[in-house]
Amino acid sequence: MSRKIRMGMIGGGIGAFIGGVHRMAAALDGEIELVCGAFSSNPERSKASGEELHLPANRVYGSYAEMIKAEKKLPLGERMDFVSIVTPNHVHYGPAKMALDNGFHVICDKPLCFNMREAKTLQNTVEKTGLIFALTHNYTGYPMVKQAKAMVKHGDLGKIRKVVVEYPQGWLSTKLEDSDQKQAAWRTDPKRSGVAGAIGDIGTHAENLAEYITGLEISELCADLSTFVDGRLLDDDGNILLRFNNGAKGVLHASQISAGEENALNIRVYGEKGGIEWHQMEPNTLITKWLDKPMQILRTGGEGLYPESSQSSRIPAGHPEGYLEAFATIYKNFAKCVRARIDGTTVDPMFEDFPTVADGVRGMEFVDKVVKSSKKGAKWIKL
Repeated sequence: MSRKIRMGMIGGGIGAFIGGVHRMAAALDGEIELVCGAFSSNPERSKASGEELHLPANRVYGSYAEMIKAEKKLPLGERMDFVSIVTPNHVHYGPAKMALDNGFHVICDKPLCFNMREAKTLQNTVEKTGLIFALTHNYTGYPMVKQAKAMVKHGDLGKIRKVVVEYPQGWLSTKLEDSDQKQAAWRTDPKRSGVAGAIGDIGTHAENLAEYITGLEISELCADLSTFVDGRLLDDDGNILLRFNNGAKGVLHASQISAGEENALNIRVYGEKGGIEWHQMEPNTLITKWLDKPMQILRTGGEGLYPESSQSSRIPAGHPEGYLEAFATIYKNFAKCVRARIDGTTVDPMFEDFPTVADGVRGMEFVDKVVKSSKKGAKWIKL
């Protein structure tokens, strides 16, 4: 197939933050082109967004249902190949389910959806249709995160014993949702965000990163959630003890009231022979520590990295790669899998490395159990 993979977008119109990020990430490697969209639940706003993106007027739709129905009627060589869903949490399930039911692959922002019932239904639909579904836990796309995962997989650290993962932010230290700040408004609204605030928004990133790098699963957790800002309806801070399925222990904290913090996701993983440390705000560096040799600093694009890491780098060592590139790695891998499906070929398994609907269900289960544990006075609960 000598064309780009065609993307339709749901959400992400004028004034949206994450839609622009998705569009830039999708375009970065030249694999994907945006051909249509339903950019807002407001038809006029959607139309204006389409004009701003220089799309043909007849490929800009007033609703996601209109878009999916209309695109399905187009010839195979013209219609979209997949949909990218970049709406608030409560508008993930409807378009994802309809797209899958109508034969379109899906890439969706996290978390997977609004509640566990929707999550299980989407998982069953993906399994039934056999279509490709990716979830944009974008931090898994960083080259040094993939290096960390490969080191654990190849036994470099020995058996994993301890995991410490943290995600502090400070942007919700005040009741920002009472202003005109759109991102704060929906993230703190249980009708749009779901049962959790900070834990659903960023705690799921920490959970996903811990399981992705270690290859382990959280088997039990004990959670203490807090809402520090008066009048806020959802948690803005969470502290969680973890037990993993190999016997390892861990600590996870996620906070949006850590004053002065920006986006300080970080993780430390310790095994019998050594440990690794990675910070999202310094993403091109992986610190490795050993029992029997000096600490080592590994850098993106450097010599001696595992292929899983090297294939995710786009530029020579010493040139910064960051958030957009990590996001783009998920889109690139997803696009290669979609292309192989269209062409009837087999994709290199290395490109199948992106979060799936199963990871989304894990995230939803994590949120559900964290909330239940906290409500029961920080009781240990199986995941």
